[in-house]
Amino acid sequence: MLLSLIVPCYNEQEALPLFYSETTKVLQGMQCDYELLLINDGSSDNTLSIMKDLAAQDSHVLYFSFSRNFGKEAAMYAGFTNARGDYVAVMDADLQDPPSLLPQMVKILESGEYDSVATRRVDRTGEPPVRSWFAKRFYELINKISDADIVDGARDFRLMTRAMKDAVLSMSEYNRFSKGIFGWVGFKTYWMPYENVERVAGETKWSFWKLFKYAIDGIINFSQTPLSIASWFGMFMTGLSFLFLVLIVVRRLIWGDPVAGWASTICVIIFIGGLQLFCLGIIGQYLAKTYVEVKNRPHYIIADTNAGHAVKIR
Repeated sequence: MLLSLIVPCYNEQEALPLFYSETTKVLQGMQCDYELLLINDGSSDNTLSIMKDLAAQDSHVLYFSFSRNFGKEAAMYAGFTNARGDYVAVMDADLQDPPSLLPQMVKILESGEYDSVATRRVDRTGEPPVRSWFAKRFYELINKISDADIVDGARDFRLMTRAMKDAVLSMSEYNRFSKGIFGWVGFKTYWMPYENVERVAGETKWSFWKLFKYAIDGIINFSQTPLSIASWFGMFMTGLSFLFLVLIVVRRLIWGDPVAGWASTICVIIFIGGLQLFCLGIIGQYLAKTYVEVKNRPHYIIADTNAGHAVKIR
């Protein structure tokens, strides 16, 4: 059995040596063949140099360095493309995904009952309360308006069979939201709860604004509900406007032409104009996603690697 570990890295020079030491210790104790796929997502620090040093001393380490920063989703996609294992895992380099869970995850898959083992945090200790509140609301919302099954507290850290990996890889859209993709492809998943773990070193790359944009991408990628909302808004306002038009005509015929206030007229115009712009903005988001998809640009470009079999552009 070959176990592939995909590790996206962006400016992880402090955490990467600690991750390597802890993870290899666990992998060597599992007595299985493995490969560590370290994906350098255009880091501006010494992450790539550390990867090369690790690869020079350990033949299990394969590094893939992007030509620029393409994002974590592209890094995971590159890992899936180049992973050769019978089982494939995705992990973060900051040790918030405990390597100590790997033996138990492999054992669950070897039972043959499940196709993947996914982790979920049972608490959000150390996370700002505002971020936790928005995260919970996001999971509630996307599960209601889409057909993607995403568990609250789900992490990208999961182990899957080659069959599920191939299914994920077959979904080659440019605008990727892996949490939704994992749920959409189906397969039987075992959810493994664990206590939240703080970063071992370095700083998080996910600000509140980046997480918010990522959440919006997830909703747009896996739900047409916002478009439906825009359509219903339009129908409602059209019906309301027609009703007011009838009332104005009746009032004119019965009581004559009353003096109309300009302030109320302006308020109505601004309100309707705002709704129109809001609905156009929703449509614009979907058009922008479509525009990016039809250009068919590669998800990533690998500028440097020690893997002879690497798919460098995809």
